[in-house]
Amino acid sequence: MIRPFGEAALLVDTASADRAQALTAELQLDPIPGVTAAIPGLQSLLVELDPLASDPEAVREAVMTRLAGVTERAVATRLRTIPVVYGGEMGPDLGDVAALTGMSEGEVVDRHAAAELRVLFDGFAPGFAYLGDLPVELRVPRLDTPRTRTPAGSVAIAGPMSGVYPATLPGGWRVIGRTPVALFDPRRDPPAYVMPGDRVRFQRIDAEEWDGRAGVPDDW
Repeated sequence: MIRPFGEAALLVDTASADRAQALTAELQLDPIPGVTAAIPGLQSLLVELDPLASDPEAVREAVMTRLAGVTERAVATRLRTIPVVYGGEMGPDLGDVAALTGMSEGEVVDRHAAAELRVLFDGFAPGFAYLGDLPVELRVPRLDTPRTRTPAGSVAIAGPMSGVYPATLPGGWRVIGRTPVALFDPRRDPPAYVMPGDRVRFQRIDAEEWDGRAGVPDDW
């Protein structure tokens, strides 16, 4: 389904993150005249139009043709490794997650760090990537009462997803650790370290390693 989204955009129902990312890649490689941007979501794609240089119906037909030929596949293989100090003041909810899952804190950390997740889409705040899917045994509900302040770099989980807060923000996910690396910088191009389609692994580090790993990742 493709429907208007405001006066200068179309919302495309793709039914999966893979198809949304594949269609995004297709539109980037072979642009449709009048399309200014394609922004993937969890199961949709927002196609932004130039209102002065596009025919919305022609774009809609072209997008429908592209969508019909898209296969459900991951479109990027770039791997991002994010160091994390788990537990303690860096991960205040780790104990609760352990209790909810019936595992020890160490088991929670081991399974989170062992999972290879994929950036499904960006949202909530600039640079916040929704990573999935978490192993079933790590899936826990959001906090009953969201925090008014979650520190930048907090690594959190909720339901089937994990994420890293790119700035100090309110939030209701359960924080199990924190990373010293910067994940969003509006002065860089692209401004986000992880993008839809990227694969992400978390690397456990000790608190003593924090200063040596802080700042911009070497592979940005």
